[in-house]
Amino acid sequence: MNYEMVIGLEVHVELSTKSKIFCSCTTEFGGDPNTHCCPVCTGLPGVLPVLNEKVVEYAIRAGIATNCEITKYNKFDRKNYFYPDLPKAYQISQLYLPICQNGHVDIETSKGTKSIGIHEIHMEEDAGKLIHDPWDDCTLADYNRCGVPLLEIVSEPDFRSAEEVTAYLQKLKSTFEYLDISDCKMQEGSMRADINLSVRPVGSDTFGTRTEMKNMNSFKAIARAIEGEFNRQVEVIESGKKVIQETRRWDDNKERSYAMRSKENAHDYRYFPEPDLPPVEISDEWIERVRSEQPEMALEKQKRYQEEFGLPEYDARMITGEKAMADFFEEATKLTNKPKEVSNWIMGDIFRMLKELSIETSHMKLSPDNLAKLIMMIDKGTINRNTAKKVLSAVFDDNADCEQYVKDNGLQMVNDTAAVEEVIKKVLENNPQSVSDYKGGKQKAFGFIVGQCMKELKGKANPAVVNELLKKALS
Repeated sequence: MNYEMVIGLEVHVELSTKSKIFCSCTTEFGGDPNTHCCPVCTGLPGVLPVLNEKVVEYAIRAGIATNCEITKYNKFDRKNYFYPDLPKAYQISQLYLPICQNGHVDIETSKGTKSIGIHEIHMEEDAGKLIHDPWDDCTLADYNRCGVPLLEIVSEPDFRSAEEVTAYLQKLKSTFEYLDISDCKMQEGSMRADINLSVRPVGSDTFGTRTEMKNMNSFKAIARAIEGEFNRQVEVIESGKKVIQETRRWDDNKERSYAMRSKENAHDYRYFPEPDLPPVEISDEWIERVRSEQPEMALEKQKRYQEEFGLPEYDARMITGEKAMADFFEEATKLTNKPKEVSNWIMGDIFRMLKELSIETSHMKLSPDNLAKLIMMIDKGTINRNTAKKVLSAVFDDNADCEQYVKDNGLQMVNDTAAVEEVIKKVLENNPQSVSDYKGGKQKAFGFIVGQCMKELKGKANPAVVNELLKKALS
């Protein structure tokens, strides 16, 4: 029997507000344990939450960008459960009247465009973090993250492959970065996904029993987890057993999942309206103001880059895939007025080095003005393109000044025709057979002689000058 996977996602995104959702504590990442918290976010008796207005505005931005209906009258609910990293034993969230509903985003996969439904987006507070100390055989609680504002984006069960899930997560990441509502740094937990996966025979319209893998924060690990859990469930079904509804933990090193606990349903959390917060009423004027202030998004930038700068569709799509790279491109283009040259460096050497070093664009140290200096040095004839590639590789890690690096290492291009002619004379004298071959009609011999000249000049000569003077000498 052939099976297909059915996946729904719950994506949690930490918002980049300066203060938490219900108190004035900082949301800054890091800090010593339990230094970014107060009586409100640690849930001490008698405290009252106050809603951060910026969180509501960011939620509206996200809803508009994902084609959602904005719920003008929405409320908070209390979700009751106990974990050591949730000190008040409940979480303030939204169940009955979430702020955004019935949206969708379009994704691109190898099979074409697909629309993924968004059931809802709701506001809630984050929990703390447990730190397991194997040395002392204990678990410590850090409450710095308690109360950091979250948006939870709940999709419809529209995914049928790991490729679709990855494309969707990349689309959300790009969208929220362009909206400037989250840095989406998955390695810091700013964006993480819960994967609800079930299996059914191909052609069936009945859902199977789902399992959930929580808090996944790596695209590659998510793809492996999906394939691993799909295969596990198929094996369970094929062996005549039943899949159990449960929460599982994915071990990426062992490439397998492990049962953690039985999976809760909504009624297990005993939701009820949050008594300490009034309903949130959103006016049409507020929605329209936010809509009018929405920034240029990735698809709009892509089209503009194609029309304004003449970039190929693929290049424009790759550059605008991340806001950090689009910002880098625009700044370097502004400094050089050479958009295609900037694009070529990004599409070639920069993307290659980012991949080789496993660095995200937002963590790249190379600055736009340093790349601009490199491009202008080529344009002025200070260095040739081959030397420029070596310079870029040398300064990429620490953003050392390109111009200073060229000076310190004596890499300026040799434009002295007399010096070049002297080298050409020497090379021709040392390679009589190649000279004879070229004069006998073998064009490859010319390339060899050029290479020998460039070697003698340590790669610092202008190739055009070498070619011109060499042809003159051979004739």
